[in-house]
Amino acid sequence: MIPEGLMLTSESNFCSTKLLMTDKIVVYSTCATAEEAEKLARQLVEARLAACVTILPGARSVYRWQGAIESAAECLLAIKSSRPLFAELCATLEKAHSYDVPEVLAVPVLDGSPNYLNWLEGELRG
Repeated sequence: MIPEGLMLTSESNFCSTKLLMTDKIVVYSTCATAEEAEKLARQLVEARLAACVTILPGARSVYRWQGAIESAAECLLAIKSSRPLFAELCATLEKAHSYDVPEVLAVPVLDGSPNYLNWLEGELRG
């Protein structure tokens, strides 16, 4: 489903292409444990803020925190949602998360399988 008005246009001297963009997003977040990842995933899917959350254990993050460089094992969450639900998804994730400053990054989905995008739309709060 492509909302009206969401069209990116790129033109050059040689060709003109139009990229249509969906309103779907993938939100990335990390958690310290698989248990917390499962809890957050279920909470987001139950609230229909996410259609699917893929939990990828075994991630390692290197970051600066309070002046020191840290390294930690984490689980990466790939949260499939939509742009209109992002503010509520972000607030829900930040409230339920154990981190002081949880990672919450949304990446636009330019396109996808029509069957998957239709399924995703049907599983999200409308």
